[in-house]
This record gives sequence, structure tokens and C-alpha cells, in this order.
Amino acid sequence: MDIKDFKAGRMIDGAGYKYFLPEKINHSYVWTDETINKLLEEASLKIGELNAFSRFVHDTDMFILMHISKEAVVSSRIEGTKTNIEEAFIEENEIDPEKRDDWKEVTNYVKAMNNAIEELKSLPLSNRLIRDTHRILLSSGRGEYKNPGEFRRSQNWIGGSSINDAIFVPPACDELPDLLSDFEIFLHNNKIKTPHLIKVAIAHYQFETIHPFLDGNGRIGRLLITLYLVANEVLEKPLLYLSDFFEKNRTLYYDNLMKVRMQNDLGQWLNFFLTGIIQTATSALNTLKQVTDLKANLEKEKIMNMGRRSKTALELLHYLFRKPVVNVKQVQEKTGLSAKAANDLVKEFMDKGILSEITGFQRNRMFVFDEYMNLFNK
Repeated sequence: MDIKDFKAGRMIDGAGYKYFLPEKINHSYVWTDETINKLLEEASLKIGELNAFSRFVHDTDMFILMHISKEAVVSSRIEGTKTNIEEAFIEENEIDPEKRDDWKEVTNYVKAMNNAIEELKSLPLSNRLIRDTHRILLSSGRGEYKNPGEFRRSQNWIGGSSINDAIFVPPACDELPDLLSDFEIFLHNNKIKTPHLIKVAIAHYQFETIHPFLDGNGRIGRLLITLYLVANEVLEKPLLYLSDFFEKNRTLYYDNLMKVRMQNDLGQWLNFFLTGIIQTATSALNTLKQVTDLKANLEKEKIMNMGRRSKTALELLHYLFRKPVVNVKQVQEKTGLSAKAANDLVKEFMDKGILSEITGFQRNRMFVFDEYMNLFNK
């Protein structure tokens, strides 16, 4: 199908309202828009650069955790949560009770993403895996009563105070089985020669249009992008997340999705999505380089000259790249030091500017690895 001939769907009369019924997407796509070709080439090159660099980075997994944590914070922020990336690394009992629902949503996102990546080793990217991921995402917090892990059995809508003044009404629930079956077949149809970056752009659009869950559709749909790229070996490591791009361009993101639905303008959506891939891959690559430089510089300039403490200090530094917000008890447990020795080591890390105290308390103090965290707060 030439994308100029793409028909997104049609409005259907429901019970006192109209809903949008999308067309099925399981077919090939072609285009003559040279802008798409240029963006597709650049996006592919940027992902290739990210893959190449990640192969030569020792302990890439510690950086993946930070990328997932940032993704969880930003993707949840799009839905209205207020948790910041530092709070994502704090234990629940240390979170202000008024912020715990937000904290749970971010923590659940991290768990859902990690579990989905692990499941991809033995399961295909499928409706089953999507439901399993959704079950974890909504396992606690505000979404726990919104049928976690189950496709909806009632009508939902986007925007507005009721279905009658909604910005967008997705398809009725009895349309979901056929649409989701087509969606899953499209993900795995190897006879379609459409490039993966185009396929995942269309898949994300279709998932958000179907809106198959009562809650959590945006987060699952954004998470789906990374899972698809990993499952199809476009990404060698899960280091690319588009939520930050979508959040910074939120109005354009929603407008371009609606432009496909209402004006059949798939080309503009593809341009926007590929631009997001380019910018996100470039940012991820720059951050990865900065992290590796930071790690090497700290090891050489501040850790290896700590004398007898160097070995334990190096162990703590590597721990901070996985958990950049800590208390003394956690340092003690990780290093096996006495309480006094752990306190002394933390103090030396503060004196060297590696850690800073963030609570202002005399007891139950928390310390943050600022320079590292700042690389993910841009």
C-alpha cells in the first residue's frame, strides 16, 4: 500500500456516541516521500552507531538500568505523575506518603520493562506478553483497580469530562479481538518487507488508536517501541526510549496521532516518529559516551589514589552506577564494612565531590551521585 492511499478508519455510531474504528494494518507499505527516506537512513545509522558503541562498553547493563529508570519517570510523567529520577531509586518507606502512588507507578514501570525484556528471551512479542507487562505495570497504585493484564470489556475515551465531549473515542470493546489479532500478525509478518522502524511507528500508532486497556495504554504503547526493536534485533541492548522526545513534543505527538486518524496523514506521523528515533539515539549515544568518560575519570583521578580504601571505594563506585541514591546502611551491606567505616567512606566520597547529601537530616541521610544523575536529567 502506498501511504498516500492509507485510510485510517471511520467513525461508527455507538450507544449515544460515535467511536473510531481503525482499519487493519497487516500489509506492506511503500512511499515516494524523499523526506521519509532521508530520515529513515539517518535513523538507521544512528541506531547502528549506538549498537556499535554499546558493544565496546564494559558493564552496559548498569547503564541500561538508568535508561529504564529515566524512561519510567518520563513515560509516567506524561500521564501526570510527579516522581523524579532520584526518587525512583529510594525505598518505599523513605518516600513521602503523598508521593507513594506516583512512586509505585514509576517502580512498576521499571519492573514491567525488566520483566518484558527477560520474557523476550523465551517468548515472542505478542498480545500475551503485552498483557503480562500490563499486569505488572498496574499491579499497585492508582491503576490496580483498572483490570491489570486484561483487555478492556467496556468503552473508554481520551480527553474530556465524559464520552460525549471526549477528544477521541477508541473502538468498541467487541471490535478488539479482530484488531488485536491483526496487530499481532503485523508484528510478526516476515513477508512484509517494510523496514522495522516504519513498522514499529505504524504499530505504535495502531496500539494507541485501539487503546485496548482501561488504563496504562500510553505507557505500554511507548514501552512497546523498545521491545519491538529489541525483539527484532534492531537494538542490541535496550538503550533507546522515546518517551523523553514525546514528552518534550507532547502537543505535536498527540496532534500527529490525531492527524493520522482524522486526515489519513500517515506520512507526517512517520516523519515525526523517525525524527524522534534520530534525536533519541543521538542523545543515548552521547550519554553513554559521557558515562563511560565519567567512570574512567573517577576511577583514575579519585578512586585509585585512596590507598588502602581503593579496592572498597572502587566497589562502591561501581555500585553507585547501578544505584545512584544510597544511605550508609546500603553502603555497609554492599561493601561489608562496619558502620563507622561505611560512614567514613561515604564522607570521603562527599569530600571528593562524588556524593552529596540530599535530606538535610542528621539521621536517615540519603546521598546522591550527582554528576552521574545529571547526565540523565537533561
